Amino acid sequence: MTTKIAITGKSGSGKTTITKAFLKVLKERFPEKSILLFDNDLSGELGHTFGLDIRNTIYGIRSGKHEYKTGIPQHMTKQEYIEWAMEDIIVTLEENVDIIVSWLVGSKDCRCPITEQINMALQKFIERYDFVIFDCEFDLKYLNQLFDVDVDLALIITNPTIESINLASRISEYSAKYAAGGQLGVILNKADNTDLTEIYTLAKESDIDIIGSIPIDTNTEIIAEAVKHFYSRLNLPQENEQ
Repeated sequence: MTTKIAITGKSGSGKTTITKAFLKVLKERFPEKSILLFDNDLSGELGHTFGLDIRNTIYGIRSGKHEYKTGIPQHMTKQEYIEWAMEDIIVTLEENVDIIVSWLVGSKDCRCPITEQINMALQKFIERYDFVIFDCEFDLKYLNQLFDVDVDLALIITNPTIESINLASRISEYSAKYAAGGQLGVILNKADNTDLTEIYTLAKESDIDIIGSIPIDTNTEIIAEAVKHFYSRLNLPQENEQ
């Protein structure tokens, strides 16, 4: 069964860095498991952090602008073609770790057949992996405009300020219906040694669950160590469940 993690929050909150930290933690805990990084952020920054400029995207398949690495096989149904095209845009980062980029997505209100075909193809595609980490846009709505997916864990990345907590409350409201059945919580990023009592009080009043905090740093190693401290609170497989 695939475990699905969604990292959300406003642009610049540190989503991509924390996505990479989760990748590191999962690789250490479950080295034999397969992991897919799913870049659903319009900036496409996730690939760039690995030194990649990924131009082949799910949008390219949808728009018909994708340039395929190989010739298109003959006598496929449209659904088979979409599933084959998904294989063509996967980028392997290392053993057991792949990345795929969505870029622009269509609206679920679109009645064109390719909307449902991509939906079905992606649902089938992600089930091949043990873990999928979605680097999302502002909230979960943009991801669910692409395809129907129930996440096990949705984390809102936010800074430890009153303004950011208020914004996190809005993101939580927008995302709640897409995270139904899973865990939805907040991670305070770039937290320093200042007193966070007011932040935790406001979060409680807003019915927000602050799961953990991460110090001010851009080093993936340090951020991964912070993730390990609150990992046991997450709705994720634990080491004794292997």
